[in-house]
Amino acid sequence: MSSDPDNQFIDRPLRSFGRIKSRAIKPRQAALFDTLLPGIQLPDPKAGPLDLAALMPEARAAWLEIGFGGGEHLAEQAARHPDTLMIGCEPFLNGVASALRHIHDRDLKNVRLHADDARDVLDALPDASLDRVMILFPDPWHKARHNKRRLLNDETAAVIARVLRPGGRVRFVTDWADYADWALERLQRTPGLVEVNPRDGDWPQRAMTPPADHVVTRYEGKKLGDTAPIFLEFSRTT
Repeated sequence: MSSDPDNQFIDRPLRSFGRIKSRAIKPRQAALFDTLLPGIQLPDPKAGPLDLAALMPEARAAWLEIGFGGGEHLAEQAARHPDTLMIGCEPFLNGVASALRHIHDRDLKNVRLHADDARDVLDALPDASLDRVMILFPDPWHKARHNKRRLLNDETAAVIARVLRPGGRVRFVTDWADYADWALERLQRTPGLVEVNPRDGDWPQRAMTPPADHVVTRYEGKKLGDTAPIFLEFSRTT
């Protein structure tokens, strides 16, 4: 990736719409940082390319969720697809603590976590190594002067296209209308990505039907945005 000083995605400290840690972590969850996390933690992506086959040799596919929040969606998808390696990235310690609880309680063996910036993981992934990338309800940064801080920009879209296998998909979901516009524009102009089954009708209403495998989380239920969730799905061309 480039070191363009105007690119907020690169060579800058992680900046978030929320806080890295917002409340005290419950003792049971805190204990999982010592007992469970070391065994499912992704190798340091700054140390070199990630070998996904070594993480789960029996995996038939590999998915990445960027910003998994409380881990509800990640855990449910992992339970539904036990033969898929599920990689989750989340810098918020409270979210990681919640995800560890879900993983422990459901005895999930196919999840690997990176409790830090997903950008490092994207950099370390080999070309054509993922079957799916999911970005669900990312920080909106809805003020115009903050738009450049958004996770999804032209460069990240290009990196996602690089790490997806032919036929692999990226799903982007937001409940902020201007972010949906922003994301659609950038995904549409990314070489190698094409919208999956675009529906006829007015935008954004045509993108408000949830995919069949969508998992509704408590966060989505809070309805914090200014619109009903908008779902974008793009596929990597051959």
